[in-house]
Amino acid sequence: MWPKVLSDPVFWSYVSIPFVAAVIGWFTNWVAIVMTFKPLEFKGIRPYLGWQGIIPSKAVKMATIFVDQTMYRLGTLREVFEVMGPGEIARHVARMVEGRLAGYADEVMFYTHPAVWERLPHAVKTVIYDRLREEMPRRLHDLMHETAERIEELLDLKHMLIERLDGDKNLLNRLFLEAGSEEFKFIVRSGFYFGFLFGLVQLAVWIVYPAWWVLPVFGAIVGYVTNWLALEMIFRPLHPRRVLGITLQGLFLKRQKEVSAVWCGLVTTEILTLQRLFYAMLYGPRAARTEELIKKHVLPLAEGTVAGYREIIGLAVSDARWEEIRGAIGAKAVAVSSDPFDHWTFNRERAEILEGELRERMERLSPEQFQDLLRPCFQEDEMKLILAGAVLGLLAGLAQLVFVF
Repeated sequence: MWPKVLSDPVFWSYVSIPFVAAVIGWFTNWVAIVMTFKPLEFKGIRPYLGWQGIIPSKAVKMATIFVDQTMYRLGTLREVFEVMGPGEIARHVARMVEGRLAGYADEVMFYTHPAVWERLPHAVKTVIYDRLREEMPRRLHDLMHETAERIEELLDLKHMLIERLDGDKNLLNRLFLEAGSEEFKFIVRSGFYFGFLFGLVQLAVWIVYPAWWVLPVFGAIVGYVTNWLALEMIFRPLHPRRVLGITLQGLFLKRQKEVSAVWCGLVTTEILTLQRLFYAMLYGPRAARTEELIKKHVLPLAEGTVAGYREIIGLAVSDARWEEIRGAIGAKAVAVSSDPFDHWTFNRERAEILEGELRERMERLSPEQFQDLLRPCFQEDEMKLILAGAVLGLLAGLAQLVFVF
């Protein structure tokens, strides 16, 4: 009997039903993940015939969510800067600038009054250089601490992040992909298992009622439900819950410590770096305020150093010429302000300190707050992805009906 059954094509057609359903579940979930992140730019004919990954297409909105929901819970911009250590930043800048001070002074004076500066005795120049080096650390210390106090008005964090993430959509994808790597793998794998289970139900219905519409309808159900179930299992239940002796909790929430380490490492090395913070202050929409602050602390240093030597260097008779020098000093101070922050090792040290602090804070977030790290990735057009799974499942069911039965 069994040899006859096993050789019957109809038998294998029936056996194929749960396996095809499993493949449908796997494929629709895989497509949902791909459609979430790819392509980075719109492919097709705008506005409707084509596709762009949901996350890249909402880069501005995602960056806004990043600031308003995530960073808000981890600390203010001032707290972030305080963690990086304004005092240590000032000492780093002093170390980097100390050897260049003489060159900066020469450059300013040769630019404004080359003949006077060239004739000035070397001993007088040396005294001026030494005075600059002596006073500079204190001035830098004051500058960095006032920067910390006023950083919210000097730097538009939302503008900085939107510019960064919208300009590098691959980085935006990585924020979600690296933090939720295990969850995305689960979504794809679960599609196969859930699909197989639904396929068994589909098989039972087909045996009893083999109407032509059963396979495509069940295909659509498999595509829809497997996507929905996978998403629910990632984020629900929020809190651990005992069911039949088993502790259940959303998969993403279970990995809070691991996700915190990965996510904070990426944020502090690619987004909230010391270099990027200062570049945003110096070249962003509020750069004029930063320039004023730098000049406020640098010009008194120059004035106090040179004041006693104005007659010697021939500037006593001309206030207009002195204003010219002041302007050149201020412009030079602003122009070289970013140089000390191009130092990779120091940036890495500050990033590690900030990473540790943010990670501790993230690990203490409640499940409701923590889920918002990854949840926005799915909430954006979530139903569109689920319905796409249903449509793909429907088409697969029709293909099964035509080619198998």
